[in-house]
Amino acid sequence: MKDILKALDGLRRPRLLIRAARIGAAEYRRDSHLRRHLGYGALPRSAAALARLVEMEEELNQQRHSDRTRYSATRHVEILIAMMGEARILRGGHAA
Repeated sequence: MKDILKALDGLRRPRLLIRAARIGAAEYRRDSHLRRHLGYGALPRSAAALARLVEMEEELNQQRHSDRTRYSATRHVEILIAMMGEARILRGGHAA
C-alpha cells in the first residue's frame, strides 16, 4: 500500500489535468464514482481499487502521448479524481 502511495506522490502529469482533478476530488463519492470506472458489483477495498485505477490512468496517459484520436481528457480527469479520492481514503486510515 505504501508503495502505491509513494508512486502517486511521484506522478507527473500536466498541471491543468491535476488542477481539474483536485477540484473534482473535493466532491468524490466512492460508491457512485468508483462504480462508473470499475463496474457494478461489490467494490474492492481502496488499495485494490487504487491499483486498478493507476493501471487505467497509465493507459490514458499513453493514449495522451501517442493516440490522440482515442484519448479523452474528460475520462482522464475522472480517473485522476478517483485516484485522489482513494488515496485520501488510504492515507486517512479509512480503508474501505
